[in-house]
Amino acid sequence: MLYDLSLHMGYLYDTLASGARHVIRVMPLSVPGRQRLIAGSLTVTPSPDERVVFDDFFRQSATSVLLRAPHDKLDIRMQARVSVETPSLTADFSPELGRLAAELASVWSLDPQSPHHLAGASPRIGDNAAIAAYARETVKAGMTIREIAMAMCRRIHTDFTYDSEATTVDTTPAEAFKLKRGVCQDFSHIMICALRSLGIPAGYVSGFLRTIPPAGKERLEGADAMHAWVRVWCGEAEGYIELDPTNDIVAGCDHIVVGYGRDYSDVAPVIGVLKSYGNQQTTQAVDVIPVRA
Repeated sequence: MLYDLSLHMGYLYDTLASGARHVIRVMPLSVPGRQRLIAGSLTVTPSPDERVVFDDFFRQSATSVLLRAPHDKLDIRMQARVSVETPSLTADFSPELGRLAAELASVWSLDPQSPHHLAGASPRIGDNAAIAAYARETVKAGMTIREIAMAMCRRIHTDFTYDSEATTVDTTPAEAFKLKRGVCQDFSHIMICALRSLGIPAGYVSGFLRTIPPAGKERLEGADAMHAWVRVWCGEAEGYIELDPTNDIVAGCDHIVVGYGRDYSDVAPVIGVLKSYGNQQTTQAVDVIPVRA
């Protein structure tokens, strides 16, 4: 699929902000065999005093901006054209759970693609006894790693209710697990925590999801969304697969990758600091327009 993407993120401050530094990660990646960024642009208003594009630890592009002068609003706009392939799952070559530790130990690389980065605790995901027990209940004798991951994806989709009012961006996996409610970030964090408790490396994927309106309804401008799903290492032969627990599907050509990380903290669309006080209002609009199949 070939898509034209547009994103608008707006921030309106109650009082003037100054000395603002932000790191922005919203541009789709080029991933061999997965997707290709054909062209893209990122605009920040007011115009930053400093702007630096750099690669993070995972060799993914990010943009750092500094705004010194007082400003009452910030607008971030991204436009891109991206070609996305539909990932296909072949025969299941992943090992059973008892053999995964040996395969993981045989991986000596610590490059950005190494599963070792996704095997332990990370800034937003630690050990949790309740989630670990939930994970153990999901595993049946003889299941392969891929079967476990897909069963976990299905169970979270079944057991949890999507509720955009139940959690915030700072809700922990433990809190969302108790509520049994949340959004894609919560579902993905819970699934990652559950898989890691079993010794299965799993990480966070940030991106865009094309939404299809109900039959007979027109597509609403800006109604597509930023989204999150899970990347799972299924052993040396199988490699990584991507699963979406919010929708209980394998991530396909409607899932457009912006970044891979250990959890949300590695790939947050915008993170930073500024001098101000009071509240802020935020708006977001996303359009994922298919150009051709």
